[in-house]
Amino acid sequence: MAEPLEFSDVPTPIGMFRVTYLGETVRVVDLLEKGVHQTGVPPGAVRRNPPFRAETPPRQLRDYFRGERKNLSVSVEPDTASEFDRAVWKALLAVPAGQTVTYGELAKRAGHPGAARAVGGAMRRNPIPIIIPCHRVVGQGGAITGFGLGLWRKRWLLDHEGAWPLRSRSAEGPRPHGQRTLDALIEPTKGARPSKASA
Repeated sequence: MAEPLEFSDVPTPIGMFRVTYLGETVRVVDLLEKGVHQTGVPPGAVRRNPPFRAETPPRQLRDYFRGERKNLSVSVEPDTASEFDRAVWKALLAVPAGQTVTYGELAKRAGHPGAARAVGGAMRRNPIPIIIPCHRVVGQGGAITGFGLGLWRKRWLLDHEGAWPLRSRSAEGPRPHGQRTLDALIEPTKGARPSKASA
């Protein structure tokens, strides 16, 4: 008897993710948050609740967010995708946790030099975020740009993997050539001393 398509909801520090999978092959990852597009669960899929079996996609995703593993050893099979998107996603899957790649460099690795903007489109169409790690794609010079799940989640994921491109300098504000960090958007914690500029 053929394996059924399964789905599981995985709670994480950045939201609830629903993983739809067949065996070790992931088909969809949806962020279950109001206002965020969801692909949805195909009819006939079977819900699997915790505890998740070892090495299943939801267990691996849970372990990743707990810091118990860096890279996921699952395969991916998006329901629909163009040849271009598949080539870009395949190249992106080779970028390990702890590293980043620019849109332009990813275009080269996918065999489409000069197609940085089109690579951005492929990232927007990615139906399997986190596992196809579009959060590891950054702008020129390490700028944090374009992430459908929110830039704050992109930064969280890069921090979690130890790849935040401005990790040691992120509190210094704008960088040369107009690059900005997200620190200015984060309110100071209670009891924090005001800077001289704001005093």
